[in-house]
Amino acid sequence: MAATLPVYTKKDFQSDQEVRWCPGCGDYAILSAVQSVFPELGIPREKFVVVSGIGCSSRLPYYMNTFGFHTIHGRAPAVATGIKIARPDLEVWVATGDGDSLSIGGNHTIHMLRRNVGIKVLLFNNRIYGLTKGQYSPTSEVGKKAKSTPYGSIDRPFNPLSLALGAEATFVARSVDVFQPHLKSVLKKAAAHGGAAFVEVLQNCNIFNDGAWENLTDKELRDDSTIAIEHGMPLVFGKGRDKGIRLNGLALEVVKLGDGVTESDLIVHDERIPNPAYAFLLSRMDATPGFPTPIGVLRAVDAPRYEVQIADQARAVTEKKGKGDLGRLLGAGDTWEVR
Repeated sequence: MAATLPVYTKKDFQSDQEVRWCPGCGDYAILSAVQSVFPELGIPREKFVVVSGIGCSSRLPYYMNTFGFHTIHGRAPAVATGIKIARPDLEVWVATGDGDSLSIGGNHTIHMLRRNVGIKVLLFNNRIYGLTKGQYSPTSEVGKKAKSTPYGSIDRPFNPLSLALGAEATFVARSVDVFQPHLKSVLKKAAAHGGAAFVEVLQNCNIFNDGAWENLTDKELRDDSTIAIEHGMPLVFGKGRDKGIRLNGLALEVVKLGDGVTESDLIVHDERIPNPAYAFLLSRMDATPGFPTPIGVLRAVDAPRYEVQIADQARAVTEKKGKGDLGRLLGAGDTWEVR
């Protein structure tokens, strides 16, 4: 008889550790969303593994009542890949920050995505190094004055979604820490994706970079500064739902609805387009003044999964050559005896 899965609640995924982020930090909202979504996924709690690197975001495994690893700086994708290869049955999530995953860990991040390892990555983006007390990060804006750039940063920042799409990640999405219903919806979609899922979560660091995303979260501004994209729906935004995005040649443009312009003139969002070029256009939208910042799922396509391919390859070789013998392998070829 099949075992019955326990009915989990948010409390079941809360550990006994005191949550020690700064009061008001956006990390609390992300943690709450994750702890709310996990019970709804229909997965036994012992099948979850939460992996992190170094940074404020990387404390998340301590607060999750699941298995987990708090690894070293930037190496969470590598460790998570090893776990998923060894135990493809596990649900592996990575909690990382814009510094942890895009600076020292940038190489691990892009290769995990291009391989399409079945891992869910939550990138907490507050555009600053918070744990080390306020240095500029790979996502800080040009001109950012911080402890390490007192005269303003001259670095052009990474766009995390563009970077992920450049690596041909099969699932790329964005949400905001305080948009809780939207964030939970995106997390559920990421969980349902079979391959690598990359979710950027815009969050506030009220100590070292307060107001990092206030143009998106301010109640008076959010409707005009964000656009919630949904598969199969036209790209409409604005307080009065009176603006939209259409394609003009190879470029996107903002148009006002009315005076002959209707929703039928707008782009209908399709997250399943195999070529990532369209999703890349969306990811760059807010780089142009007057354009909104897209939130939601930009891309969700199917592709072979790395851990499945490795298991299939190992099985095929074993069937052909037989089970390996470690002792024979170590003693094969040229050997030396050291006295």
